Amino acid sequence: MHLRTPLISALILFVCSLACSAQDTGYWHAASSTASSITGDISLLKDRITIDFLAFDYVKVRDLAPAEVSAAFDADSNFGITGILYHLQVPAHQRFLHKNTLCGTEDTQWMATYVSGRTLQIAFFSGPQPPVFTFDALRNSTDLCGTFTYAR
Repeated sequence: MHLRTPLISALILFVCSLACSAQDTGYWHAASSTASSITGDISLLKDRITIDFLAFDYVKVRDLAPAEVSAAFDADSNFGITGILYHLQVPAHQRFLHKNTLCGTEDTQWMATYVSGRTLQIAFFSGPQPPVFTFDALRNSTDLCGTFTYAR
């Protein structure tokens, strides 16, 4: 009986960690004017994002700490929120809805995601180095291309 309790607890933690790491995957409807005018609806799979019927591979770099998510997405860090930073390659010449690009004349190389309930927020970044997720760094960043909001 005593062995069963730790085993069940470990199984519950494992299942919850899988659900948390995959919460940004799936089909998302454009919910902000920026998303509606540039990307439209998107789809995130475990290693690929589809924007305007074009697929781009990405690789998970790391989880974002609550303070980093708060700085990037103006979220309340008191709730233990987390996000994910991905590396991807979207060429600067790639056009989406209304002939818009994600990062102007720069290649899009980074994507940060944050899910809250049925809302997904994505920040796209250019530049060869990973973005720094502090309020000051993001406020002064020339690599932040835009923040987009999606819903289920």
